[in-house]
Amino acid sequence: MFKKSDKKLASQALKGSQAAWVELVKRYEKLVYHYGVRMLPSHDDALDLLQDTFSSVFRSLKDWNQDDKFKPWLMTIAHRRCVEFYRRRRTETADEGADAMLLDESTFGQPEVRLSDTQQQSALVTAIRQLPLPQRMVVELKFFQHLTTRAIAEQLHESENTIKSRLYSGVEKLKRDLEVVNG
Repeated sequence: MFKKSDKKLASQALKGSQAAWVELVKRYEKLVYHYGVRMLPSHDDALDLLQDTFSSVFRSLKDWNQDDKFKPWLMTIAHRRCVEFYRRRRTETADEGADAMLLDESTFGQPEVRLSDTQQQSALVTAIRQLPLPQRMVVELKFFQHLTTRAIAEQLHESENTIKSRLYSGVEKLKRDLEVVNG
């Protein structure tokens, strides 16, 4: 069976097809959720981001320029909701520590591998959460969304040199933090 394009699903959803909307959400819900897990202080906040993002997407679907790709448009909305989260929480302490990570099913029968992977993932998430928000966003977009520095600069409305500087600074901080954790 052939997979429908995002454009086709969006068009059908705009015409009232609940099945098309559900398929579009299912296609990208893990991406948005995992973005939230890396960018926000808790899994509950990531779930809130997921809900806020798809609510915004649903309301704005008619305004989406279908000449543009859907995924970057969706992730721009998720990014904006994330920035709004931090604006609302500016006065609160943001980091509640790393929560348990999802486990890879291939390690199911190997508890020592799962424990090691979980500890490494937890350390990485904690280190990413400790980065200043501008660096955290660039690291997220580069390594988890696989965007080029030029695409990141366009999305964040910054110069490419600023993005490169934030990326290199963020990666260096992550290296130092993870070296301390790993001994």
